[in-house]
Amino acid sequence: MAKKVFIVFIAVLLTVANTSGLAEQPEQKVFEKRTDVPPIGHIDPSKYRDGEKPHDGAGVLSYFTLLDGEVMETNYLFFHRGVLKPKSGIGEHIHRTMEEMYMVFDGPSQYTVNGHTAELPTGSMVLCPMGSSHAIYNPSDRPLQWMNIGVGAEKGKYDAVNYNDNRVNVRVESPAPFLWAQFDRSLLHPAPRAHGGKGAILFRRIWSNENFKTNWYFVDHCLLPPDTSIGYHQHNTIEEVYYVLSGTGRYTVNDKTYDAKPSDALPCRLHDSHGIYNNSNENLEIMVVSVASAKGYDRYGKNWGDDLSDR
Repeated sequence: MAKKVFIVFIAVLLTVANTSGLAEQPEQKVFEKRTDVPPIGHIDPSKYRDGEKPHDGAGVLSYFTLLDGEVMETNYLFFHRGVLKPKSGIGEHIHRTMEEMYMVFDGPSQYTVNGHTAELPTGSMVLCPMGSSHAIYNPSDRPLQWMNIGVGAEKGKYDAVNYNDNRVNVRVESPAPFLWAQFDRSLLHPAPRAHGGKGAILFRRIWSNENFKTNWYFVDHCLLPPDTSIGYHQHNTIEEVYYVLSGTGRYTVNDKTYDAKPSDALPCRLHDSHGIYNNSNENLEIMVVSVASAKGYDRYGKNWGDDLSDR
C-alpha cells in the first residue's frame, strides 16, 4: 500500500513539473507582414517656425515636427527638431501626463531638472521624467542644433504648466544632479549579427524601461561600420524610430528600401518589418528610440533572415 501511494505521489510531482515547464515556455504568435509604409521624417529648415519665449523662456526657438506621434500606434507624441538661438531657451515647466528627452548636438547647453541647472557638453541628452520640471538654455553667442522627443502616458495627451522662470543667470551645479547621458563612441561594444544582420555593429543601451515612467522602452546608440547592418526583423509589441546622427545608409521597411541621411527619423510601427544597412564607405551612426504597447512589454519579435546587403 505504501509503495502504491509513493508511486502516485511521484506521478503527481512529474505532472506538476511538466505543467509548470509548459507554462514557462513563451507563447508563440504569428503576425502577418505589413505592406503599407509609414512616412519618413526628413529635416527641412524651411518649415521651421519661430516660437518666442517658449514656456516663458528667453528669446526664440525655431523648430518643426520632424515626426508626428500620430504616425505611430503606441504613445509617441512627437519628435521635434530645431535651433536654439543665441541666449535663448525653453523656460522651466512641468508635464504630469508625459515625459521628454532634450538633446543638443553641436555645443554645450544648460539643462534644468527640478530646479537644478548644469552645463553639459556637446552631444548630451537629458531625461525629463513625467512629473519633473525642466528647461534648457543656450548661453552661447551661436545657434545650437536641438531636438526633443515626447512620450505620453496616454495616446495623444499633452499637458504643461509653466513656472514663469527662463532660467537665465541661474546657479550652475557640477556634477549634474540628474540623469543625463552623452553620445560617446568609446562606450559602444560589438554586437555581432544584430537581428541577423551582416557583420558586427557597435552598440550601447543608454536608457532602458526602468528609467521611464511611461511606456518608453529604451534609447540605444548604435554605430554601423561600412558593409554592416541591423538585419530585417519584426517587432509586434514595441515600436522604434531610427534617428540618423551621422552617415548614410539604406533603410528598409515593409519591403520598401529608402536612402537614409543625417537627421532622418525612420519609423517602425507595430508589426512593421525593418532594418538598416550601411552601403557607404563611412560609419553610419544612429539613435534608436523605442516605445512599448504596455509598460516593459516586448514579445513576439521575429528575425526574417535577411541582412539587407542585397537590397
